[in-house]
Amino acid sequence: MGRHNEFGKEGEEIAKNYLLKKGYEICYQNYRYQKGEIDIVAKKDGVLAIVEVRSRSSRFIENIAETITPKKIKLLVMTADQYVTSSGLDVDIRFDIITILKVGGNLEIEHLEDAFYHF
Repeated sequence: MGRHNEFGKEGEEIAKNYLLKKGYEICYQNYRYQKGEIDIVAKKDGVLAIVEVRSRSSRFIENIAETITPKKIKLLVMTADQYVTSSGLDVDIRFDIITILKVGGNLEIEHLEDAFYHF
């Protein structure tokens, strides 16, 4: 597995632990449906958060959250719909992004709630 893939998996664990500390319940990790994948499905205060995790180990000019393409958003929405339908849930849903930037030994974590409204 490449280094970037290893840090991606590490980033998902960091994001999961971050959410747990913030009082979220983790419902599912790496939920897959057709070509879509949800990194983390979490719940807090009756709201289901579909969380996309973006990790990077160096600084780029481009904002990490802005690397999510319209195609990726469409896949996330389709996959979230499948998750909710197959689980028989009747909940409010929002789409979040957690970005993790690792520079040297420091971690910077940013949690964007309702992230697709910020684009």
